[in-house]
Amino acid sequence: MKPTFASLGLADDLVAALTGLGYEEPTGVQREAIPPLLAGRDVIGQAATGTGKTAAFALPLLHAIAGTRRTPAHASGLILVPTRELAVQVAEAVHRYGTPRGIVVLPIFGGQAYDQQLRALARGVDVVVATPGRALDHIKRGTLKLDRVKVLVLDEADEMLDMGFEEDLEAILAALPAERQTALFSATLPPRIAAIGARNLRDPVKVSVETEKTTKGAVPKVRQVAYIVGRAHKPAALGRLLDIESPASAIVFCRTRNEVDELTATLGARGYRAEPLHGGLSQPQRDRVMAKLRAEQTDLVIATDVAARGLDIRQLSHVFNYDVPASPDDYVHRIGRTGRAGRTGVAITLAEPREHRMLGQIERATRQKIEVTALPTIADLRARRLAIVSEKVREALGAEDLERFRGVVENLARENDIIDVAAAAVKLLHSEGAGAGKDDEEIPTVRAPREGKPGPATAGRPGKPARGPRRAQTWKVAKLHINSGRADGVRAADIMGAITNAAGLEGWAVGAIRLENRESTVEVPAEVAEEVVRALKKQSLRGRKVTVKIVES
Repeated sequence: MKPTFASLGLADDLVAALTGLGYEEPTGVQREAIPPLLAGRDVIGQAATGTGKTAAFALPLLHAIAGTRRTPAHASGLILVPTRELAVQVAEAVHRYGTPRGIVVLPIFGGQAYDQQLRALARGVDVVVATPGRALDHIKRGTLKLDRVKVLVLDEADEMLDMGFEEDLEAILAALPAERQTALFSATLPPRIAAIGARNLRDPVKVSVETEKTTKGAVPKVRQVAYIVGRAHKPAALGRLLDIESPASAIVFCRTRNEVDELTATLGARGYRAEPLHGGLSQPQRDRVMAKLRAEQTDLVIATDVAARGLDIRQLSHVFNYDVPASPDDYVHRIGRTGRAGRTGVAITLAEPREHRMLGQIERATRQKIEVTALPTIADLRARRLAIVSEKVREALGAEDLERFRGVVENLARENDIIDVAAAAVKLLHSEGAGAGKDDEEIPTVRAPREGKPGPATAGRPGKPARGPRRAQTWKVAKLHINSGRADGVRAADIMGAITNAAGLEGWAVGAIRLENRESTVEVPAEVAEEVVRALKKQSLRGRKVTVKIVES
């Protein structure tokens, strides 16, 4: 019998919230972590992004703080994360899960005005999701009090240490009550993480999400491509790729049934014949969807993994992963639905910038190369549309019923150059056919990594590399001068935290930091140097405004 969220011991209202959000069954990390957390045990979990770990710690946290009284400046739950982007994502998830209980969640991070955070904390919140630097600032100000925290979560702990937050974390941990529940999640468990766990967790249950070993050759020989795309631009990116690829039949995989329904509606509005397939459909409805696909009466099936299990569609030409699958094994199962019986197949994955390292994990597990490349441009799309028109013209040239059109062409050729006549005909065919009614939506450029190294992840910012040994940066570097140093109490972690929180730069993209007595220098990618300078000028280091300028690029 397959486990359900209810069988894990979650309260009925939380299960109902998950059902309403389209969650169908718990993932591996949720099955392993939720029961001990509900029992009040501390947990150390080794799980990567995309495995469902946010729900794994957020749902038990909501269970544990039920009935606590909300008071100004206090929080019952504290979740520490490495970046402001993750703080927003986790806060949104906790809010969605906790809506039936009226849970108030506040993300706090650098780069956001203090006034807004101070007002929210003064009104009272249940859960704070914070980056360590800004959390410590509020703790020192007395605007965030930790004496009533019942549950602490350290999410992506290895990333926080990599970004220089170790001292801040230790200071926060020291300020927390001894009687609390703690959950620590990390993609890797190096000695530093183990040491933090040993010092701060009580007899923790260890949870590790193991991926199934995939034998060499188990992955079908299909063209595997990934595009790095921001979340907000995924619908437009998928539409562009559908235009470029022109699949004969395809499945688009999503994580939840809500996402399936939303994407089906979005693609339908863009002119695609798309059908949803998820656990909320009855068997007759599922059968109708599959019959349409086999009869080529629909272009796309938008499906969840659970609903697509056991499908056998011989003529499937493309598989699209709208999100990076939770594990390499899920990836293999998904793309195994194309490229069958000697046919060629295409597997395309849309990954958010921070999911790039998960692609590396899939490559290593499957021993197959995934080509990470730039999204086709508008020019590429227009060229593809013209190529489709050209193919149609070639087909028409082989037809036997051209004679009745020759008179029209001969008349036009007497007055115009024959090439111009043909060009005008192609233009009409293009505007009324392949390119008709399509808006060429601008999508921010995300450059593909080269030779395993990152390129910018969003317009103007470096992207996320696969986890592993740090390598030399390949982009042009600019050196920034800051008029503050050791004598002012400034640490490398302060500079790192200010850049990552205020300027939104990922920690691994920050280069060498050199501290002198009254000054410091730091290296950042040249293309975002001016943006970093503007952001730092609005910040303070150790309570002191600083002057920042570019000294070398």
